[in-house]
Amino acid sequence: MNDRAPLPAPSLAPLLTPEGRALLDEVRDTDPAHELAVATRLRREHPAELVSAALGQARLRQRAVAKFGAEDAGRMFFTPNGVEQSTRASVAAYRAGRLKELGVTSVADLCCGIGGDAIALARTGIRVLAVDRDPLTAAAARANADTLGLADLIEVREADVTEVDTAGYDAVFVDPARRGGRGRIFDPEAYSPPLSWAIEAARRAPRAAALKVAPGIPHEAVPGDAEAEWISDGGDVKEAVLWFGTGHAAAPSQASPDPGPGAVRATLLPGPRTLLSRGLPDPAVRPPGRYLYEPDGAVIRAHLVAEVAEQLDGGLIDATIAYITADEHRPTPYATAYEITDRLPFNVKKLKALLRERQVGTLTVKKRGSAVEPEELRRKALPKPHGRASVTVFLTRVAGAPTMLLGHPLR
Repeated sequence: MNDRAPLPAPSLAPLLTPEGRALLDEVRDTDPAHELAVATRLRREHPAELVSAALGQARLRQRAVAKFGAEDAGRMFFTPNGVEQSTRASVAAYRAGRLKELGVTSVADLCCGIGGDAIALARTGIRVLAVDRDPLTAAAARANADTLGLADLIEVREADVTEVDTAGYDAVFVDPARRGGRGRIFDPEAYSPPLSWAIEAARRAPRAAALKVAPGIPHEAVPGDAEAEWISDGGDVKEAVLWFGTGHAAAPSQASPDPGPGAVRATLLPGPRTLLSRGLPDPAVRPPGRYLYEPDGAVIRAHLVAEVAEQLDGGLIDATIAYITADEHRPTPYATAYEITDRLPFNVKKLKALLRERQVGTLTVKKRGSAVEPEELRRKALPKPHGRASVTVFLTRVAGAPTMLLGHPLR
């Protein structure tokens, strides 16, 4: 990112020495509950500051496993913000693959953070200029490129991205900071750098560009000459990307079919599986059928519920609710299917009695269009297990009326 709060660690340099690396290996699997005892023992032989830095880095590496995998996370160097804000490796690899497919050979990675995207790009053979203005963050990116054997492909530069000349690179990737002192920033013009600056930088790129933005970006904020893509990984929406120059692809592929300006798509990882907008009108509203489909979050964010509903020959249970109902079960990667067994007006007492009658021990609560908190309903409706049965209840609206739909997921 390009704008971060000051970090307590003054430098990574001590951890990059032979003594520091050896200490990192020693504390790699330290249980946080045992840190005090480990620190006390190690300070007999090593400087206290180095021990603290090593233990802090070990904690960051443990947190980073979810995003980078155990092998890379166990070797990389992180900052607290770097772990929090880095792109998940699977998403970065997918995006790097798209740039490679577009014929990109060099990328200016602006607001590179600790280098997660630069690493993914370099692993495809793309040459990368990685830029971040925070000294510690840039140092982490440089250390990561070296540690992972990618230093020949990644040049790390500590600088303000708005002052960097990217003319020697045929693509740019920009990941503006979307957090400030008060938390997440929702106004794209309050990003650092602002989205308008990033768009102009993208338009100047000779071949292609990708701008990582928050998945909640309004569709009206997407420029007409950009392709908008919403990406989920394992069912969790991770980001939206504004693409420029995607019409350069020699031929469509499974990962990026029919690319071009103005396209809207949802991409699901692993896969990838990509659903393109066809500009369909909103699905018709119809009474709940035997099956309920919960679209993937990327599908919903990309406003592609109509495309999925057409695949399923389904409709909406309510004009304002992104649940699809159908009479037949048609497996699709773009939505999770549930078989509905009961439809009830919202009534906690009736639900509680029904759960007792059916010997339910596990209750999953989902909601869309309801003000009731799932945990609150779970506590009231099933204060203790009655048996081994499991039920999913959807708190939603049907034709405007608060409704509970009960059922179970289909595998």
